Amino acid sequence: MEKNYELNSYINYEVIHFLKTKFFFLIIFILFAACSSVPKNTKNSCAIFEERYLWYKHTKAVEKKWGVPIYIQLAFIKKESDFNFLAKPERIKLFKVIPYKRKSSSFGYSQAIDSSWKLYKRETGNKLATRARFKDSVDFIGFYVSKTHKILKIPKNDAYRQYLAYYKGWGDYKNYAKDKKAIIYAKSVKDTASKYRKQLTLCKDKLNRKKYIIY
Repeated sequence: MEKNYELNSYINYEVIHFLKTKFFFLIIFILFAACSSVPKNTKNSCAIFEERYLWYKHTKAVEKKWGVPIYIQLAFIKKESDFNFLAKPERIKLFKVIPYKRKSSSFGYSQAIDSSWKLYKRETGNKLATRARFKDSVDFIGFYVSKTHKILKIPKNDAYRQYLAYYKGWGDYKNYAKDKKAIIYAKSVKDTASKYRKQLTLCKDKLNRKKYIIY
């Protein structure tokens, strides 16, 4: 009887511990999903920050750290993932039917490829950075734009040429004139950045007055 009691107690403890663990991770997942869900209106920078105030704090920190304007950061993410933290490239289809490997290793808000992300982590020391986290993604964009400025001498507020370098890579940037798709994308980013910049002038003072962090 005593052995059975001990066995039952042990089983009950393990079951309770298992359920607590699962519940903990469920709560973490729900909170993470809630904080990472796509804003309702991604066409308006003020609407984005009104819904995700913490994102404003992150982009403002990047602007101060890397000298990259907030509207540039947002325009890049708008074009790359439309603020979907789990965004991935489409899969290549064999014979137009069978799903095959993805077109690239791009992932997350910034759609950074594996090699660029590894470079960012190595040079910044941000070893725990993840592409599914907004804070790390905008910091990556700040890092990349700043490095582009050093390598190619492109101003950090030049949305058009900075995006061409982001899309083509530093080595292939010189050939962007042959890539019609890259030019169309860069023009789109330039237009989006301009809209975001104008919108921010209407709400920046209000955002700067807010002192609370969690929103």
